[in-house]
Amino acid sequence: MSPDELDRAKAVLRESENLPSEARVYDYFLGGAANFEVDRAFAEAQIAKYPDMPMIASENRRFLHRAVRYLAEHGIRQFVDIGSGVPTEGNVHQIAEEVLPGQCRVVYLDRDPIAHAHAQILLREDGDHARHRALRADLLDTQDLWRQVNATGLIDFSEPVALLIVAVLHFIKDDRDPQQAVEFLRSKLAPGSYLVISHASGEDLSAGQQTAAERVRSDYESQAANPGVFRRRERIQEFFGGWPLLPPGLVWTPEWHDDSFVSGFTDDPARAFILAGVARKP
Repeated sequence: MSPDELDRAKAVLRESENLPSEARVYDYFLGGAANFEVDRAFAEAQIAKYPDMPMIASENRRFLHRAVRYLAEHGIRQFVDIGSGVPTEGNVHQIAEEVLPGQCRVVYLDRDPIAHAHAQILLREDGDHARHRALRADLLDTQDLWRQVNATGLIDFSEPVALLIVAVLHFIKDDRDPQQAVEFLRSKLAPGSYLVISHASGEDLSAGQQTAAERVRSDYESQAANPGVFRRRERIQEFFGGWPLLPPGLVWTPEWHDDSFVSGFTDDPARAFILAGVARKP
């Protein structure tokens, strides 16, 4: 990243201080520092409506950490993280680096200029340009996304890759056909590749909880300009395209390979709101 590119990235952040960003709001829920007052005000308003929001974000992030660690421990050295959001401590390249120092290649992609700018700055300060890259691309513009990832020269798609689409698809409504976009990407991956998905559902919550969650979803749509959708388990599973899911299957985020179950989830893991799974291409 050149000094001019770094200056442009910082300019994007300055220009966005007056608008709430869903990526920075998520960062606030996680206890990060890459957010502005407008993001904190929006986030607190959502917490007032649905107090579990920080916990939901935290459990989703912990799932990402466990999935990356699991895949690195099973020999995956290439990661493509779509919708990576604002970098927060414990990013994909950092987790993979702990398992396989100096061996993993990671490409981050996000359509949000704010998230992209933060990612560029992070990798300038804590990354290896020879192995890590941050791109601005939209999951739904698959041809451009595919072209950009290939142009980095970092990912060898003839070898297994981990494709991460974590907490992204619930921001894409059916009329924009996210299924087709994911299907395109699945078709490009070599056998032995993995697809990691987490998606908001909330299908097992009480009627009162679902009503409160809908108020939050509506605020995101009207104020953060990011319409969302809660899908049921069977609809989320369709994104895996029939690839076999690793045990324990499509489960609530704290249930996926977590040996340190958080107190309170044992009886009600559905409070985590987000379903998650990892599938392997035959």
